[in-house]
Amino acid sequence: MRIDAAGIHYRELNEKIHAALAGGFKEITLKNVSGQRYIGAGLNSGVRISVHGIPGNDLGVFMDGTEIVVSGNAQDGAGNTMNSGKIVIHGDAGDILGYSMRGGKIFVRGSVGYRAGIHMKAYGDHFPVVVIGGTAADYLGEYMAGGILVVLGLGCSGSSAVGEFVGTGMHGGTIYCRGKLEPHQVGAEVGIEEPLEQDCGILSGVLEEFRKDLRLEGIDLRCNDFVKLHPQTSRPYGRLSSQHAVAPRISIKQSHYCTFIRGDSLGPIWCFAGTNHISQRKTPRNGTIRCLHLHNTIFSTPTS
Repeated sequence: MRIDAAGIHYRELNEKIHAALAGGFKEITLKNVSGQRYIGAGLNSGVRISVHGIPGNDLGVFMDGTEIVVSGNAQDGAGNTMNSGKIVIHGDAGDILGYSMRGGKIFVRGSVGYRAGIHMKAYGDHFPVVVIGGTAADYLGEYMAGGILVVLGLGCSGSSAVGEFVGTGMHGGTIYCRGKLEPHQVGAEVGIEEPLEQDCGILSGVLEEFRKDLRLEGIDLRCNDFVKLHPQTSRPYGRLSSQHAVAPRISIKQSHYCTFIRGDSLGPIWCFAGTNHISQRKTPRNGTIRCLHLHNTIFSTPTS
């Protein structure tokens, strides 16, 4: 089944796709795609969609079992919250690739933008896999909770394949980066080590499928060219909830401006003015803030 998407609004295009599925078609080819959003959204059938052109944001969002192959580039949010299936992109992809992805696979031949793999997670037999053939911008794998991210850096010629802040907030899953990686590029919660034998087995299977889908059989990808990134804790910010800064508790006189007796508290404070007015202010560096309705007002930070 062929559908010409030239000049068609994304809603009409998606209605045509659903009509084709209802008619029993299992292979759909979309021609002249130009930024239409939500292609393949929520599809749970075993259909294969070939996209010729540039699909818009949220390609395959909430997808559950469909295969989408893009001949060129894709925009932001491809694979957003997908459960299963596969997206193969023969060009580049935009930001937040695989956002909150819970299963399935995304293969990108080229490079991706910021925050690829953010909030990826795995549960039960759902295990997401993302392979990026080129480079990934900053915040790769941010808040990652499960699954596998692989960055190959093909064509990097000695430079790092990833940006800064890799794995910031990461508390699950694994990232494999091929080539150069400096410790300052990763989040404080992330450990760096060489892949183990088990990792090499995982990489071998994933990369073999990647090469086959993207017709890259001639590229040599060896396990010892990778570094493995993993979370050092399952609760990277767990201690923050138990840390409370307490500012000096001081009484002041009625005034339009109030000056701290001790001006060493630079954190957020609470302004209590009577029983029916509570507002939060930020303490400036000179220890002076502006308050409203000041009558026997007391300043302090909350302790819980």
